[in-house]
Amino acid sequence: MAARPFVVHVARLRRVLGTRWHEVRTGTIDDLACSGSAVAPGADIRADVTLEAIAGGITVSGVLEAPWTGECRRCLTTAAGILRIRVRELYTADGDGEDAYPLVDDEVDLEDLVHDAVLLELPIAPVCHEACRGLCPLCGTNWNERPCHCESPRDERWAALDVLRVPDLGPGN
Repeated sequence: MAARPFVVHVARLRRVLGTRWHEVRTGTIDDLACSGSAVAPGADIRADVTLEAIAGGITVSGVLEAPWTGECRRCLTTAAGILRIRVRELYTADGDGEDAYPLVDDEVDLEDLVHDAVLLELPIAPVCHEACRGLCPLCGTNWNERPCHCESPRDERWAALDVLRVPDLGPGN
C-alpha cells in the first residue's frame, strides 16, 4: 500500500482546462469517530472521484465509501453500515480553508476531504435496524429477542385521571 494513498499528482491534468481524470483511491485514516460511531482503525475507505482542471484549481467530485460501527442507541448491540457520501469540492493554490482545500506542489491530497466528509456523515445515534424495539427500562430485556412481562409502575400524580379511562371492550365494540 502506498504511504500516501489519497495523494493525486495533477501537474499534467492542470495543463489543459476542462481535462478530467477518474481516480479510485483506497486507504485508511485514523481517528474517524464521533460520539456514537466510528470507522474502525485500519478499515479501508474508498474514494471514487473525478478530478477536473478549472481556472485556478481542480474540482473533485464523486463518492466516498467507508464502513462504520457503533453501539445501537436503543438496544446496545452492535450497529454497522457503510457510508456512501457524495462529494464535490474545490482545490486551489491559495486553499483559503473555508471554500477550498489546498493544492500544493501540483498535488491534490484527498485525505482531508475524506476525513471531513466521513466525520460529518457518521451517525451520532446509530441504530442496529430501523425497527429496533430497544430494551425494557425496568428489567433490561432486549425486546428484539423476547418480550418481558414487566408492568409500568403507576404514577400517582396522574391517578386522578383514571376516572376518564374508557374500559377496553374488546375488538369490534
